[in-house]
Amino acid sequence: MLTLANPKLRRVSDSVWRVALRLGFRVARAWWRLRRPRHEGALVAIYVGRALLLVKSSYRAEWNFPGGSIRPGETPDAAAQREMEEEIGLSSYTLRAAGSVYGTWEGRRDRVHFFELHLDCLPELQLDNREVIATHLASPEELPSIALTGAVVAYLRKDFCC
Repeated sequence: MLTLANPKLRRVSDSVWRVALRLGFRVARAWWRLRRPRHEGALVAIYVGRALLLVKSSYRAEWNFPGGSIRPGETPDAAAQREMEEEIGLSSYTLRAAGSVYGTWEGRRDRVHFFELHLDCLPELQLDNREVIATHLASPEELPSIALTGAVVAYLRKDFCC
């Protein structure tokens, strides 16, 4: 029987999702450049000692923090918790608000709320293997050599607005 519990079918399904996300993201970026929509998101900077956990999405060249869009009626901290659980399988952690930034990235006028999580050791992560395909624990010394999203660069510069 073929079900998503079948590893082969799961790999095929994940591959189809990654292709759909890549194509959808390209279309979305073109639309955003035309329309310049406003967007609000939440990202989580996860520190393990001095190192930062970065995530690689299937549709973006740059590394990012876990996180994503804030849904209507959702608070930034609830969005950060939800996205962290969806993308890397971490839940039930207390996040600390770190600030917000405004910027125009990929054609959207964005407000990004940052949260921080400080851990002594990295727990086992469960990547969705569709949107998030890899993680990397980056030392402060190697961060300048890594391609990062504009929002992560703003966080590292501490360009907080409010």
